[in-house]
Amino acid sequence: MADIRLKKSLGRFHLSAEFNAEAGLTALFGPSGAGKTLLSQMLAGLITPDEGHIEIAGRTLFSSAKNINVPVHKRHIGFVFQEHRLFPHYSVRSNLTYGSGRRAGKATPVSFDMVVNILGLNTLLDRKPASLSGGERQRVAIGRALLSNPKILIMDEPLSSLDDARKAEILPLIEELKSEFNLTTLYISHSIEEITRLADSLLLLDKGEMKAAGPVGDILSRLDLVPYAGGYDAGTLVEARVAAYEPGHHMLTLETESGGRLYITGSAKEIGAAVRLRIRARDVALAKTEPKSLSILNRFEGRLVDHCSGAQGMEELLLNVGFPLTARITRKSFEEMKLTKDTPVWALVKAVTISRS
Repeated sequence: MADIRLKKSLGRFHLSAEFNAEAGLTALFGPSGAGKTLLSQMLAGLITPDEGHIEIAGRTLFSSAKNINVPVHKRHIGFVFQEHRLFPHYSVRSNLTYGSGRRAGKATPVSFDMVVNILGLNTLLDRKPASLSGGERQRVAIGRALLSNPKILIMDEPLSSLDDARKAEILPLIEELKSEFNLTTLYISHSIEEITRLADSLLLLDKGEMKAAGPVGDILSRLDLVPYAGGYDAGTLVEARVAAYEPGHHMLTLETESGGRLYITGSAKEIGAAVRLRIRARDVALAKTEPKSLSILNRFEGRLVDHCSGAQGMEELLLNVGFPLTARITRKSFEEMKLTKDTPVWALVKAVTISRS
């Protein structure tokens, strides 16, 4: 458990953050300039807060009231930066073992072999950082942080300097590390795709102010948070399991927690496997009567739960279709359809628009 209460002013910028983080991945999301990196640097001890406290695993690392400020090297925090920051004159193996030499007291060490195997570093151990690709360097940086046996792992925009191919290579590894180690992780990003794929809990930060904190699915379903939780790309998180696969159509049939069916395209997955989906609000269309003879396979009967005005003539909607689903339509359509709370609706989502982790 991490208990954070911090305030910091730098010139005209004021940061105020208050949250708890438990085992699992807590994502800190916000635009550039929101204060994400400043917050992570205060947690790591690189910048001193003006007031507040930092408690991790029952240990106070900072307290303005008690005049406690534990030095960086004694905080037992694993840190993965935007840039890998490896030692250029060390081999991959030496970079990794440098981390293991800074373990926290008598804590059970993370297995070197396990970290190397999960991150796919076996063939790289004798190479120097200069000979590695960007994705390989970042994998080594993640491994080094894990092998320090930290009480908490902070990942500050770890994929921001990588191209899409390298991101696609590392994202599944972070998922596997999360399930293997169950370590309290603070993952900082301005990519809503990364957040919805990885996060258990979500913190929204904007202009130094903490807008919301809670389970990621709950936060993404709140209409009042749409401007802070993706804006144009905001949407709903849906947890489902694979019910069937049609190899001839490359089509997966998924079953949601409420028993509803979803169809998406993609490669085969084991029956019963958990799948996390992101449905963007702008990809949802509405009808007031049951649609027929359409190419759209995903058709959900439900009702309008809530709505609010969005940007530039848009209306943001929250639907209940067996699971919460956000939708975005023009205000003109909203008015012409005479939609109000509890209006029965059909929600339509093209299978090819749904993002899957």
